[in-house]
Amino acid sequence: MGLKGWNIAVLLAIGAIWFAGSTQREKRVVGDSHTDRVALLEEQVAATPNDVARVRELAQAYLDARAPGMALASIEHAPAAIRVEPTVEHLYARALLDQGRSADALAAERRVLSRCADPSSEVPACSTYLIASATRRSEILEQLVTLGVEDANAHPEASSLAYHNATRQVSFSSR
Repeated sequence: MGLKGWNIAVLLAIGAIWFAGSTQREKRVVGDSHTDRVALLEEQVAATPNDVARVRELAQAYLDARAPGMALASIEHAPAAIRVEPTVEHLYARALLDQGRSADALAAERRVLSRCADPSSEVPACSTYLIASATRRSEILEQLVTLGVEDANAHPEASSLAYHNATRQVSFSSR
């Protein structure tokens, strides 16, 4: 092997070492604009895991940061008394929808509506906003499930049709 062969071998070795030694940064789970808020809420939830408001705020922060998997995990790891709270379950349904699980999200929204309608429930009365939001979302989710769409983001045309079908209104005029 001549000088030319050794030069090529050395250059290939240097290139291989350089390629193997380069570091790659992974994408953050939570975007930079939400990092401080999420970190603070995570600390608060870790300190008081039975605080419904803190768990709800953390899940909402994850959803705002476009991390629905983290929102699901924060709710699923919360105590059972917190998971059945209607506002938390409503956020859980949204996280499921963002994860592409329309049928599960519909079941969660139906649980919210049934808990809000049950007068004997130990859960405090639901706000009209929560009832209206859960009703609207469950109607849209029902249309998605009827159309066979699990992931609304993957099928925008079918999602638009489901939204249109769920929100169209009929009006009558008498003459």
